[in-house]
Amino acid sequence: MDDRDTGPPRAAEATTSPLAALPPREKARLAHERLCDEFGCPIAYFRAHDPLSELVGSLLSHRTRNADSGRAFKALRARFGTWAAVRDAPVADVEATIAGVTWPELKAPRLQQVLRAVTERVGHVEPHALDFLGDLPPAEARAWLEALPGVGPKTSAAVLSFSTLRGTALPVDSHHHRVAVRLGLIPATMAPGPSHAALAALLPPGFSAQQVYDHHEVFMLHGQRTCTWKAPRCERCVVLDLCPYGEALVAQRRADAANATDAANAPAPPE
Repeated sequence: MDDRDTGPPRAAEATTSPLAALPPREKARLAHERLCDEFGCPIAYFRAHDPLSELVGSLLSHRTRNADSGRAFKALRARFGTWAAVRDAPVADVEATIAGVTWPELKAPRLQQVLRAVTERVGHVEPHALDFLGDLPPAEARAWLEALPGVGPKTSAAVLSFSTLRGTALPVDSHHHRVAVRLGLIPATMAPGPSHAALAALLPPGFSAQQVYDHHEVFMLHGQRTCTWKAPRCERCVVLDLCPYGEALVAQRRADAANATDAANAPAPPE
């Protein structure tokens, strides 16, 4: 399902806050500060996989709930023991082991293809085969990863940021993307792939890896808990006055409620 927004609500002209018209860079900084206050930055990293293991986990997680991809990752470890064994196993065995993820029939051969490509380029797929990426500038490390089959900006950013490399790379998931579109940081027509570079360019140049990670996490959490795809909870939103979409939606809801009240109070027509 595509959960990208196609545009603001009908009452877009009802936006009143001057903050909603701030330049994207200034708005991104202010939204970061407010959401960090809301969710409590710095946010602890949620795991500490070596970068190759994080690559495997990220490939499993595409369009899959974290709990399901986490179980599949542990199942691969338990059944095969090493990534080399996963690489060399019958593809049907790998597919059966990750059956709980979305599209296991596609992810099993792709995972083996990636592990073979890493082997060709590095010489092995031991757990720390990709640690050298930490010695490269982030752009070069991401380019190296994105040369692997099926690895795009989201996966490369996740490997650098979420793994033990703790790199300065900004992942953008569907929740983060939705919040950014509604705030007006990127156009509604911009797909998640190109949005990685566009949103990273809005961050202060001095942001540390922890701050970049925090930025992703608070935007993601806000999208999960408040700025949801269906029925966003705009009335409780801490960045509502920065958000053209939210202000328009609140105005539309109020107008709809007033119209409903007027209709309910209207005198009955004569019989």
